[in-house]
Amino acid sequence: MRPFVGIATVRDRASAALNPLARLSVADLLEGYRARRFTPSEVIEDVIAALAATDASCNIVVTPMYEQARAEADRATVAWAKGSVEAPLAGIPVTVKDLVYVAGVPAKGGAPYLKDFVPDVDGAVVASLKAAGAIITCKTTTCEAGYKLTADSPVSGVTRNPWDLNRTSGGSSGGAAASVAANCVPLAVGTDGVGSIRVPSAFCGVVGIKPTFGLVPRSPGFSPPSWGSLAHTGPIARTVADAALLLEVIAGPDLRDPASLRLERRTYDATPGALNGFTIGMSEDLGYAAVDPEVRRAFRVASLALSELGAKIVPQCVQLPPDMLERILKPIAYTEQAAAVANRHAATLDASDDDYREVVAKGHSYTGIDYIEAGYRRNALRSSFVELFSEVDALITPTVAVTAFRAGTLGVDKIEGVSVDPHLGWSPFSWPINLTGLPAATVPCGFDAGGLPIGLQIVAPWLEEGLILRIAAAFESVRPWAQFGPRFD
Repeated sequence: MRPFVGIATVRDRASAALNPLARLSVADLLEGYRARRFTPSEVIEDVIAALAATDASCNIVVTPMYEQARAEADRATVAWAKGSVEAPLAGIPVTVKDLVYVAGVPAKGGAPYLKDFVPDVDGAVVASLKAAGAIITCKTTTCEAGYKLTADSPVSGVTRNPWDLNRTSGGSSGGAAASVAANCVPLAVGTDGVGSIRVPSAFCGVVGIKPTFGLVPRSPGFSPPSWGSLAHTGPIARTVADAALLLEVIAGPDLRDPASLRLERRTYDATPGALNGFTIGMSEDLGYAAVDPEVRRAFRVASLALSELGAKIVPQCVQLPPDMLERILKPIAYTEQAAAVANRHAATLDASDDDYREVVAKGHSYTGIDYIEAGYRRNALRSSFVELFSEVDALITPTVAVTAFRAGTLGVDKIEGVSVDPHLGWSPFSWPINLTGLPAATVPCGFDAGGLPIGLQIVAPWLEEGLILRIAAAFESVRPWAQFGPRFD
């Protein structure tokens, strides 16, 4: 097995003694419940302790739901004792990003103007979690309205990376990714409008999946309804199998979401195996992007591992337009962000981030023609991926062009001396996939010299999540990462 880049700097997750039950995978938890080695009530105490400790260091929890979680765990404990458990996630703890509604629990969404808002309905994803027996433990941090790729907000402050408390966790699902990376829970629900599941998952060294647009319903709620044509909801986990199971639970049609796809619920096989017969395209830079050399190096090693698993690798097979950010993404994303708060008085945004107000103002500056023209270019981008997937089965790229940067900052403005947009220029691999609605996942593929995680992005044709999971599981089998993780306790 070829080792991870920088593996000597990484701490051994298995050696950590605190809160051992919180560190278990879903499969291990379910097996332990069946064998009566421990109960959901015992697990939830470890989880709450881990969440409290991580929150004190990293600031990941917006609203704790610990008493509700204890009550649910007690009910699950009784059910397991009776042997009457059929729900797939019975007694499994999970965190939920604060953009997603949980009935009776504040949904601040990082926005000062929502500080007193409490929804009276569960989001479709939350309803599915509850039906599957999962225990929701807390709402996790996000930036305001999910507008940027960190989880810092005027509501909750700065969220930090458990691998290095001076670095960002990424975002906007930063609290969710950090809760999994820090061994608090095996599962988290995040959302992704321009990379908000994949970026923090890559920065925190965990698995994150952005499903096909419409596969996982967002309604009711999704507070506020920004990134309307870009946003996805999906799973974050420590292992591919756990991510696959959570995706099975939360995917499915819901008529309350007009983008929801009317498809039967699916199952996914995360059993690792060879990749013989698969053709995988690779691109280090999509033909235009500035990328940190350590990220490039880890990506090349990862692509070699896939080749050794039997896949045919087609190098540098993508050339995307270098002006996509300014001519496609911003006219669409910023206009949709501005529209989400268009019915609010300007004074309600006075307590918002300066950067957020700038995004909203820029959104107001675009015309209807700008928005529609960007849509035409978006369709052309989609068509280029249709053509690509007639030649290859899947595409791999780095997940992010850099590793986690300083906490409390918007992003980096230079990579290897090349100026980039500090808001979105350092994430050139994530948001083009939102524009196309394609499914994508990130899995850990190495570390930089400072021990910070690096992610590998796997992209496949629409509704081919099963293919992504097969590739990810194969990669995980030869480059296992779940035994490694931060230990800052």
